[in-house]
Amino acid sequence: MLTPEQLAAAHKANLEMLVGLTRQAFEGVEKLVELNLEATRAALRDVAGTTQAMLDAKDAQELLQRQAALLQPLAERTLAYSRQLADIAAHTGGVFAQAAQAQAAEAQHKAQAVVDNVARNAPAGTEPAVQALRAMVNAAATAMETVQQAVKQATELTQQNWQRAAEQTQQAVQQATTAVGGGAAGGRGGRRSA
Repeated sequence: MLTPEQLAAAHKANLEMLVGLTRQAFEGVEKLVELNLEATRAALRDVAGTTQAMLDAKDAQELLQRQAALLQPLAERTLAYSRQLADIAAHTGGVFAQAAQAQAAEAQHKAQAVVDNVARNAPAGTEPAVQALRAMVNAAATAMETVQQAVKQATELTQQNWQRAAEQTQQAVQQATTAVGGGAAGGRGGRRSA
């Protein structure tokens, strides 16, 4: 049985953990708001510049070239935004995962202490029941470790897949930019020779 001091210490530790996680969550939201504000400011600056550039185009070919020239920087900014967003999410999620692992380890330690206490105070002849309890606690610990490993692997796989998708998107944008820019230049050259 826990003493009042142990209960108070446990409540204090849980409250401190809750306050720390809440602070981390707010920091994540704060970073997300800052990222979105900066992205919005940049988008507004880009709209003004893009509109003026499109209005200054002399003909359709020049308009296509200007659009092609704007496609690459837009894609790069979008990828940078996505990376920053993923970093914020990964950091915040990592803090919560670490807290969950610490809590699981603490719960495992407490469960093991209870089993040890039961084993010390168990009457003679209850050894099989104590061994079954010990095996159950060990099985639960193994299951928790397996779940934590699966979550870690899933997170790493998601990050790898995101990276591959970002690289493929960037390659596709570069190819599209080259195709539009090359087609516009080829079209212009074709008109002059005619």
